[in-house]
This record gives sequence, structure tokens and C-alpha cells, in this order.
Amino acid sequence: YSHSVDMKEIKVELADRSYPVLVGSGCLGRVEKYFPESVRRVAIVTQEQIGIEIPFSKDFKVFEIGTGETVKSIETVIKLCREWVDWGLTRSDIVIGLGGGMVTDVAAFAASIYHRGLNVINVPTTLLGMVDAAIGGKTGVNLPEGKNLIGTFWQPKAVICDIDTLRTLPEREWKCGYGEVAKYHFLGADDMRESGLIDTVVECIKVKTSIVAEDEREMGNRVILNYGHTLAHALELENKFTLAHGEAVAVGIRYAAQVAFYLGRIGEDRVAYHEEILNHYGLQMKLGKIADIDKIISLFFKDKKSMDGITFVLDGDLGVEPVLVQDVNILIKAMEVVQ
Repeated sequence: YSHSVDMKEIKVELADRSYPVLVGSGCLGRVEKYFPESVRRVAIVTQEQIGIEIPFSKDFKVFEIGTGETVKSIETVIKLCREWVDWGLTRSDIVIGLGGGMVTDVAAFAASIYHRGLNVINVPTTLLGMVDAAIGGKTGVNLPEGKNLIGTFWQPKAVICDIDTLRTLPEREWKCGYGEVAKYHFLGADDMRESGLIDTVVECIKVKTSIVAEDEREMGNRVILNYGHTLAHALELENKFTLAHGEAVAVGIRYAAQVAFYLGRIGEDRVAYHEEILNHYGLQMKLGKIADIDKIISLFFKDKKSMDGITFVLDGDLGVEPVLVQDVNILIKAMEVVQ
């Protein structure tokens, strides 16, 4: 490997909050290059099983959080902040979120509220983190009532995606990432089926960052990044997270294609293209077990808190866009297809 060829830097354009995303092989050693000059201490938030170390010349300390969705809570954030106070972390220091999407979500949220905002660098170690979770500045934790209900928009100082960290990724985590990679095929990405890993990650990030740059706070078009997620979030809640996120998203994408087809927005050929892409990434398109359809439909309503219909992100002639679906029978019929 020669470093120059193996690294690509993309800039997320957000005026004074713009930041670089570095993608490549062997770029963990470059994290410190992105530090502001004021940094004296580095708080690394990670999980025990991640087992990845970053070389620092500065004073650093590792703060481990637990695993599983229940740990993605405000209690975890308070505990982190209190440990930072004890250690003497100041406003001019920096937090590094080293791990999957959950770690970067929690670390960046804690950083965003500690002393009213501390610099954070995301170092995603999963494919899902690299192509989705660590990019775009959304942070958050769960409440018992639902996912990501407490959070902030807090842009990182930089995002460092070292694909060497993916070597130990379990099969299921690859599927999680590929669920999101598949999604980008419908959001205007180039066909990535023949691309290598670095180029795939770069292409996904380019699409995501261009959408985020247009709509940083999700007031409009950014909602299309939730393609496949309406059903996915309901499935995750209904199944108490027995489905991995990417697996749920794959079923959700297939479901969204079916809803769009029943609404006359797309034809059979486009539905087939959805299946082709999901198949290419080895993603299951059906639940494979009977879900409680009524319960899932009611979770849709809860997720979006709307009573006049549910806003779905759906494919169509103009590409993927938000659509208000009022015919519950279509939602039920489409569910039967993905059972």
C-alpha cells in the first residue's frame, strides 16, 4: 500500500462548519493532524470489544461505554460527562468517537452538550458508521418511547474512515453497512457494484454530504436519507432489535418499492431493480417470519406522530421523495409482500 493512492479526502460544505472526511487504508495515524491547536487532552469514547488503538502524542484517556441499544441513553451521556469533569477535560480539548454508529452518536451528543459544545472527531469502525452514521452531524440517544428522541445537530471537526478497521467486522455488521450502501443506489449514487471498498465508501459519503449540505437540519430534502427506514424503525421496535439495522433497512427498501408500485409511482421493472441491488449485497428482502402487521402500522403512526396519513420516502419518476400515504390498505398489502 502506498498512502497517497490509498486515501481520499472529501469536504463536507457547511460554511463555517465545513469539515473533511478522510477515507483510506492506514489513516488512523493521521487523526491528530485534524486537531485544533488548543487541544491538550483527548477523550476517546469506545467500547471494550472494539479493541482499536489510535496513536496520540497528547494526553489521552479511554472511556468505555457498554453495548446494545439500551446503553444508548441519556444516563450513559451523563456518566461520560461526569467522568470528563473528573478528568479535567476542558472546552478547548477534543472528544474522539471510536466505534460503530452507536458510539459516534453517543460520543458526539455528549460532546455537543458538555460545556455547551466541545470539538469531536468521528472515527467509525463499521461500514454502517462510515457510509452513514458518522457523517452529517446528527447525534442522539434513545428514550424508552423510541429511538433517537433526544439529540442535537453537531458537526464533527473531521471524520476519519480507516477501512483497515473493518477487517475484524463480523458478517452481520457488513450486512448492516450494505443495507445503507444499497440505499444510496436509489438516492443518486453511481452504481457501486463493481467498485472497491474505498471507492464505495467515498461514493456513499459524497451523496450523503451533498444532501446534508443542502439541508443540514432535516427541514426538507434530507428526509430522503431515511429511504427504507420507516418500516425499519418499526421492525426494530417490534422485534426488540433482533433484526440488525441494515437487515431491517433492506426489508424496508423492498417494502417502500412495493408501496410505490401500488401507488402507481414506479413500474415492475423498477421494483425488480430494487431486488437486484439488494440481492447483489446479499441482503434478505423478506422478514422470513410473520410480523404483527397491525402493530407495525400503528408504530408507523407513532413514529411520525401524524394522523392524516404517514409520510413515506418513496421512489418515483423524479427520484426518491417524501410522499404522504393515506391509504392504509396499500400499506397492509405491501407488508404481505415482504412477509
